[in-house]
Amino acid sequence: MILAALLMVVQVAAQDPRLERLDPGTRSAVSAVVDSARGDGLPVEPLIQRALEGATKGAPGARIVAAVRRLTVDLGAARLALGTNASAAELEAGVAALRAGATPEILAHLRDLRRPPLTMALSVLADLVASGVPADSAAAAVLALAPHARDADLVEFRRAVERDIALGAPPGAATSIRVNAGAENVFSGTGTNPGTVPRPRRP
Repeated sequence: MILAALLMVVQVAAQDPRLERLDPGTRSAVSAVVDSARGDGLPVEPLIQRALEGATKGAPGARIVAAVRRLTVDLGAARLALGTNASAAELEAGVAALRAGATPEILAHLRDLRRPPLTMALSVLADLVASGVPADSAAAAVLALAPHARDADLVEFRRAVERDIALGAPPGAATSIRVNAGAENVFSGTGTNPGTVPRPRRP
């Protein structure tokens, strides 16, 4: 009894004070997930933020716990693909890319092609999918540009694709045209200034 009480005191003391916003049952469950993730070497701040986001939105406790557990699993998958040296920011971006439809193999390939940090490349991949680009096309584009493109180049590439889509271009076609132009002209260092993706000619 005394040992159990002491363990409970230690557990409560170790809980992040921000989780006091949660009801006792939800707080206990979330804290257990956070402690397990910490023991596995995963970043715990995203988990705490996810729980607090749920509390702010008034989500039921069970849904908050499920969301935190799912994020823990996804962070583990991202780390498995990106390697144990991946930063917290890279893992979060990796989760976004996985949820957008990228496979762990794509993340691992990107890790092999590009020097860290990979945060921007992963974010651009997820953003392209959110703009309507098919996941396989978005992944192929980022992988094609990853070896030589700077982060600023990737951001400009994403913006150019989004502009073309806004003007009515099919997302997949817009991505293909832009990545070909970027690979041939921008990231090879010829034809245009770095970070500026040329507009495709209209038929």
